[in-house]
Amino acid sequence: MAASTGDLFCFCADPAGPARATAEVRFISSLKGKGLFATRNIHKGETIFLEKPVVSSQFLWNALYRYKACDHCLRALETAEENAQRLLGKSCRVLPHPEQCSIRKDLHQHCPHCQAAYCSAECRQSAFEQYHQVLCLGPSREDPKHPLNKLQDAWRNIHYPPETSSIMLLARMVATVKQAKDKDWWIKLFSQFCSKTANEEEEIVHKLLGDKFKGQLELLRRLFTEALYEEHLSRWFTPEGFQSLFALVGTNGQGIGTSSLSQWVHACDALELPPHEREQLDAFIDQLYKDIEKETGEFLNCEGSGLYVLQSCCNHSCIPNAETSFPDNNFLLHLVALEEIEPGEEICISYLDCCQRERSRHSRHKILREHYLFTCSCPKCLAQADDANLTSEEEEELEGEGETDDAELEDEMTDV
Repeated sequence: MAASTGDLFCFCADPAGPARATAEVRFISSLKGKGLFATRNIHKGETIFLEKPVVSSQFLWNALYRYKACDHCLRALETAEENAQRLLGKSCRVLPHPEQCSIRKDLHQHCPHCQAAYCSAECRQSAFEQYHQVLCLGPSREDPKHPLNKLQDAWRNIHYPPETSSIMLLARMVATVKQAKDKDWWIKLFSQFCSKTANEEEEIVHKLLGDKFKGQLELLRRLFTEALYEEHLSRWFTPEGFQSLFALVGTNGQGIGTSSLSQWVHACDALELPPHEREQLDAFIDQLYKDIEKETGEFLNCEGSGLYVLQSCCNHSCIPNAETSFPDNNFLLHLVALEEIEPGEEICISYLDCCQRERSRHSRHKILREHYLFTCSCPKCLAQADDANLTSEEEEELEGEGETDDAELEDEMTDV
């Protein structure tokens, strides 16, 4: 039997192998589409599967601001100490326990033509075989008139940080098809990702590009066509097809974050140290992050996004039973169970962060509708169906109006 599409990018986390796969994709309904369901008991903390993306790409502003990552797998390329020094703006900061840094600079390689950086020979070869032959800029890397550079510059002028996607993710999709021997196989693979109606697609693109999205979308489409046109994908380059391509990435793109500093911190946490040394190291790390926050704010990681076949089948719940993470400091996604999951139970992740999940039902629905175009009907939302239709901010305002001056003073004293 031929391998399924998911098998080529997914690694079974079960030691018994694929014969005891932990989950399967099932069709639920025309409204909800597909879902991922457990095929056996999954224990809390268990890795359900590992998955590589079909394509991925670092965000363009993130790369411009010298967040150095492998051009293929997004592995952070700086040592933990270099990472800390850049984020702090202090080249003299020295980290203790440098042996806990996992970065192997001796393995790093570059494309000999355009100098794109890779963490290993394997990543350089994988990129070359899948898409880089088409996208390699060669000596034109710094040429602002090169079609690909014009496309990237236009994207940066439209999509400012905090970034949620990259035009280069679309470019790598096209380049993958252009390089492929079996182009139809890849086209079929990309068609498996969730699609939307024309009106829904327009809402997603509007959210990505802002109020002037129609003019901006047309500009990007023209530059995209100039740089990458492929006859096998002619529909992708039409106004309707390009909008669909954008919506596909906006709906299915999974954020990826990597950090050599974070890896070093986790390794330090695992060290067995005498109590006083442990206390000193923990205090050093706490102060380090406080100093970085003052200098850099929340932008700590190499960031990008990718398309994952199985992960994209996971539906949302405000009380998820699984979550995604990237503990290997690259694009390899781990789906981990947050609680016991029984056979036949749907495996759900949350499209909201921890703070958003604690907001009111109305606030959660507002975010999900704006970004993902659906109304959640998870058990938490159903249980709160009779709650007032107020956002969390409106609730806080109402509560604030009822507070006495004494209560306000008490709050101020507590804050101090």
